[in-house]
Amino acid sequence: MSSSTNFLLAIEDLTVSFDGFKAVDSLSLYVDRNELRVIIGPNGAGKTTVLDLICGKTKATSGSIKFKDTEMVGMPEYQIVRTGIGRKFQTPSIYENLTVFENLELSYPTGRSVWGCLGFRRSEEVIERIHAVADSVFLKELLEVEGAFLSHGQKQWLEIGMLLMQDPELLMLDEPVAGMSPAEREQTALLLNRISADRSILIIEHDMEFVQRIAHKVTVLHLGKILAEGSMADIQHNERVQEVYLGH
Repeated sequence: MSSSTNFLLAIEDLTVSFDGFKAVDSLSLYVDRNELRVIIGPNGAGKTTVLDLICGKTKATSGSIKFKDTEMVGMPEYQIVRTGIGRKFQTPSIYENLTVFENLELSYPTGRSVWGCLGFRRSEEVIERIHAVADSVFLKELLEVEGAFLSHGQKQWLEIGMLLMQDPELLMLDEPVAGMSPAEREQTALLLNRISADRSILIIEHDMEFVQRIAHKVTVLHLGKILAEGSMADIQHNERVQEVYLGH
């Protein structure tokens, strides 16, 4: 068993069973600091379940998930967020009736608790952070636009921005480019490559062309187990992967 200390995220022997069906089966996965890891695999491979387990939405049957050497299994979801893990689901969940600025402002960490909200002031620091994040997610010109009027891709970027406001050390994204135009995909690849310079990103994605543009390392899941792991080139030439996944 690998020593988990050097990794930002170390998952060991992780299993979750639903009525006897092992959605994730003795999985061990290690993510380095500032690594952009993509998880691919056919439907039902257990990809989203892995993210659910890491963020505490689903409880593990057995095994360990260590983040910065702290055990996450059994920790409540809100505490996991506080340790520095941010998660974005497939469908963007932004506040449609609030502006881009207000969406980002609401995500600023101090505003989370009741006292934080009551004591929250729109300080220079907050405003600077909002502008910096909006700029990085291509929404600088749209700060006064309400969420409802953004394109699908812009909503996805806003949600990534909302997570970046919390400055997580691990960002988890479920199919971030689904439904995006080719131009938006292109920009999202640039965005993810840039933000992985100072944080780790774990992504589930089906778009192989996109995976090729962003992944430092690819993990292929099949029936809750790791089928293969390596660079995109390794994965594309792996016969088992072609048989199970890429051939479809």
